[in-house]
Amino acid sequence: MAHAEPVRLQKFLADAGVCSRRAAEAMIAQGEVRVNAAAATLGQKIVPGVDHVTVNGKAVRTTAQPRITVAVHKPRGLLCSNDDPHHAETVFALLPREFAKFRFFCAGRLDLDSEGLVILTTDGDLAHRLMHPSNVVVKRYHVVLKRPFPAGRLIQLVRGVVLEGEKLRVERAALINANVEQASTDLDVHMHHGKKREIRQLFTALGFDVKRLRRYQIGALQLKGIPLRAGKVLSTKDIDSLFRNPRTPHAPFEAAARPAPSADET
Repeated sequence: MAHAEPVRLQKFLADAGVCSRRAAEAMIAQGEVRVNAAAATLGQKIVPGVDHVTVNGKAVRTTAQPRITVAVHKPRGLLCSNDDPHHAETVFALLPREFAKFRFFCAGRLDLDSEGLVILTTDGDLAHRLMHPSNVVVKRYHVVLKRPFPAGRLIQLVRGVVLEGEKLRVERAALINANVEQASTDLDVHMHHGKKREIRQLFTALGFDVKRLRRYQIGALQLKGIPLRAGKVLSTKDIDSLFRNPRTPHAPFEAAARPAPSADET
């Protein structure tokens, strides 16, 4: 029986839905990929169906999987990770049962205590596009604090703070239903970069603890209409909307960085 043609290892990993080609190159360089039990090398070619490829000890399927992207409504308590020996429940449990045979990964995570819109996909290149800072994909959050945040300190969220050598900041912050003292426990926050737990750490650094954090929109795609713990398979039009950032009306109490260009303006 004829074998498949040799392909570059990073293309094989991307087609199998493991990650993007660029991420695959990084994993190869870090020694996380092995071919026939030997450490893989950058630029190496393999023959699908003949060579045995593993990533962090797990075998990679030899046939390309279909490109499927699902928007899910994550509750608190689910981890956005494929593998964690200390936490069994992950966001991938929200996928329809018929998708269990495919390998999905998160295109932008939410921490264990946060909830809202998460994109799960088998398309490594799409995930890379969504997470790469150069694409300016704006994520929008509803933040609830344990005590009111004053309008006069909104600018601090945009200017940011340095914590352990890293700058933490958001692109826009606005009060929701401010009281007569021009303060509120509820804020609308936008950011397009995002480090792990950055919003929580930023508010904590300013002396305000986060009670609840919910991501309600990515680009122009809204969480509205997706019930808690449910998902929606995205069409090509839906996926395109992830890269479109509609303007937000000016709020009475807000601070914002210089507006990022929308997909229609670039």
